[in-house]
Amino acid sequence: MEVLCLEDFKIEVEKLSKNNSYASLEKELIAYFFTKTIEELRSGTILNNSLENSFIKKRLEGSGGFRIYFYIIIRKESLYLMYVHPKTGKYGSDNISPKVRNNLLAKVIKAIKTNDLYLVLPDSTNTKLNFVRR
Repeated sequence: MEVLCLEDFKIEVEKLSKNNSYASLEKELIAYFFTKTIEELRSGTILNNSLENSFIKKRLEGSGGFRIYFYIIIRKESLYLMYVHPKTGKYGSDNISPKVRNNLLAKVIKAIKTNDLYLVLPDSTNTKLNFVRR
């Protein structure tokens, strides 16, 4: 499965990773998105009731960890990371509103059509993410 992301996601990961409170973020993302099957990846809450093109929110690292929003297109075997936020700490926040979720979905669909995405790959040590412009 190919893992891609919006530029906003890349920027947020880079910002959060600089804060010691969120040092585990990249390892958590690698452990979840690069070691699971499609069925396992769909274990979060599906927000759009679609099994083929699922818009999912998932909690990583338990209740105080991170919330991530992503989109999977099964037939293309592509996963699009859209948004991440910590649940606690300096940058912690509650879940995003339905309006923000709808905007994210529209943004990722536009990015897919225009190929305005980054390919996301773990580094050789599986501790950091590399973002490669498509």
